[in-house]
Amino acid sequence: QVQLVESGGGSVQEGGSLRLSCAVSGYTANYLALGWFRQAPGKEREGIACIDNQQRITSADSAKGRFTISKDNTKRALYLQMDNLKTEDTAMYYCAADRSGGRCYPEFFPGGRADYWGQGTQVTVSS
Repeated sequence: QVQLVESGGGSVQEGGSLRLSCAVSGYTANYLALGWFRQAPGKEREGIACIDNQQRITSADSAKGRFTISKDNTKRALYLQMDNLKTEDTAMYYCAADRSGGRCYPEFFPGGRADYWGQGTQVTVSS
């Protein structure tokens, strides 16, 4: 059973940075596709970025240039570096994992059909 535990969220002023982490246990991380998603109140869940088992990255247009996904297989960790944060980035951020061949298939990213989800970490950006 895969378990995903996010951390690193918090409150930051506009223009600031945060680095989210997701600890992956119960499965070898390099066999999974791993992604970051977010959901703001009253809005649909949005895919941010995905990294597959070959370290190939797929990012949403909204993330390009400000958000960077990475992973460390030896530490079994997924990261999301978020820079130049904006108030519209305020949301609950989730990491997710998919076992379907370890690739960022559209159903997983940005579709959100994941095998496993973390509990989420809140990011609040104030002006």
